[in-house]
Amino acid sequence: MKNLKLKERNFSLKKKRLLEALKILNKDISKIEEIIDRIVHHILIEGKILLCGNGGSAADAQHLAAEFLVRLRPKVNRKPIAAISLAMDTSTITACGNDYSFEKLFSRNLEALSNINDILIVISTSGNSKNILSVLQTAKKLKIFSIGLLGNNGGKAKKFCDKSVVIKSKNTATIQESQIFLGHFIFEEVEKKLLKKKFI
Repeated sequence: MKNLKLKERNFSLKKKRLLEALKILNKDISKIEEIIDRIVHHILIEGKILLCGNGGSAADAQHLAAEFLVRLRPKVNRKPIAAISLAMDTSTITACGNDYSFEKLFSRNLEALSNINDILIVISTSGNSKNILSVLQTAKKLKIFSIGLLGNNGGKAKKFCDKSVVIKSKNTATIQESQIFLGHFIFEEVEKKLLKKKFI
C-alpha cells in the first residue's frame, strides 16, 4: 500500500510537470501556427521534411517521419508525404563517425539529400548538441528553412533556427514528452490543411 501511494504521488508529480510545460506552449500558439503554415508551404512546392535529433530525439525524428510517409491517423488514408530522418542507417552513422566525425552526421546527410524547397526540423532537449548546431549552420548556407523543437532555454541552437518553439523545462523526460505531443499536433494540423487543399 505504501509503494502504491508513492507511485501515485510520483505519477501526479510527473503529470503536473508535463501539464505545466504544455500550458506554457499556449503563449507560443501563433508561432506554432506560423510553423504549420511554413511546413504546408514547403510541401506544396514539393519540398521534403528533413528531421534530426540525438538519442530519444532521433527516435522522435524517425517516428514523425514515419507518420508522414505512412499514416498519421488510422481513418485518414492519403498520399504519402516526403519526410526523411537524417539519422540514417547504422552503416551511414558509423561511417561518418569513423571517417569524419559524429558532429558532421546530420550536416553531411543534409548536403547530400536536400534541395532549396526542403525544410529542416531539429529536435533537441538541450539545443547544444554539436551535430545539431552543425546541421543548422549548414542549412543557413544552403538557404534551407529550419525549425527547432527545443528544450530548456533553447541553447545555442535557438539563434540558428529560423523558427523555434522552446519547451521551458529542465527535466529531459518532460521536454521529450512535450516535443512528441507538439510534433504530433503540428503534423496533424499540416495534414488537415493539405487535405483541405486536396493536395494529398
